Amino acid sequence: MSSDGNNPDSSRKRSGSALCLGPRKKAASSNPLVLHGRHFGRTVFALCNYPSLLTAGILRLEELQDSPIEDYPADVRREHRVFMELIDSYPGLLDRLMNGKEEDVIHAGELLGKGASGARGDDTKTLKSAVLEWLVPRGQVVIPPLSRNIKSDQGFNHEVTDALLCPAGLDWSNAETKQNLKSGETAVRGDQWPMFLYAGYDYDPEDPWKGLLKSEILVYGFKHVFTSPSSVDKEPKATRSGNAYLHGMKSVTKGSVAYIATQACMKIFHVRFSLSSSSVFSRTDTVTDSENFYLSILDLLEDPDESQEVADLITWWMRRIFPNSSSSQRCISANSALSKIRARRAAGKNKRVLVLHNFHFSFVYNRSLYFVTFCYLL
Repeated sequence: MSSDGNNPDSSRKRSGSALCLGPRKKAASSNPLVLHGRHFGRTVFALCNYPSLLTAGILRLEELQDSPIEDYPADVRREHRVFMELIDSYPGLLDRLMNGKEEDVIHAGELLGKGASGARGDDTKTLKSAVLEWLVPRGQVVIPPLSRNIKSDQGFNHEVTDALLCPAGLDWSNAETKQNLKSGETAVRGDQWPMFLYAGYDYDPEDPWKGLLKSEILVYGFKHVFTSPSSVDKEPKATRSGNAYLHGMKSVTKGSVAYIATQACMKIFHVRFSLSSSSVFSRTDTVTDSENFYLSILDLLEDPDESQEVADLITWWMRRIFPNSSSSQRCISANSALSKIRARRAAGKNKRVLVLHNFHFSFVYNRSLYFVTFCYLL
């Protein structure tokens, strides 16, 4: 590695964060790092410049021998957490990076970036048409009809998508609010989350956590990307071709929830992008402000002060995406053979505890009685 690693302030003074997108690379090949990049971008952090992430991470490991990570700014601490998650999730990667040349580190980062970029592109293509079927309850028709290929009638130009994209806290039924959003006079920032993130598309200003990130559109999008498109409508008959199975994914992550909820730079096309009429997106996009949108959700999910609400949210997601992944989360059907076996076993344990308790009491009582009798005889 470069001698810059000897300077304790080197990674802190870098002009750009590794947690932002670098030049787009076309995904290719089935290289293990490419495959890992596909999954990592979807489930941990979507906006990585992987060559920078790896280079800065290795240099920072040397710096941390002299100064704790707590001394670094918040953005650098997050970058280091992402780096460590990447290292921990790919056995042997750290040794490969530490023992390789600088160009080897950069090449590894490029392969990871190819995978992440390829996954975003694939998800873009498959979600474009699918999401239009999720805008209204099954059996109903969107009126007026929406085009699958032209977005000019989407975003704030169609009554259905209008209501879903309206920022929570604004009244879409108000004529002035509606006109200001349509004209662009009211600029929507990324941290002004739209109604479609909420269950039933219902926002409670007194309890903004209620229903947040629990809408049907998000669940459909998650299943479409991670389990299989067929699992959106029913339990999948075969999921061996799903991304979750291919990558050994058995739990919902904070990053995966944020990923599905967000359209970010470089054609990260998920639920929010599919409902927007903008054709070209950038970090300064005043319509979607996509990067800020993604990071604001991730900030909330990673906030220690919100840990209980986040834990409840992840449990909610687990029950809908991986209901059989943990026996502790499964409810036993009433009157089933299993429930009767468990009840019988519990009754047996209680009976044994009662017998042991009575025996202990009898033993102590008799011993005390013998002692009193012996003292009396003396």
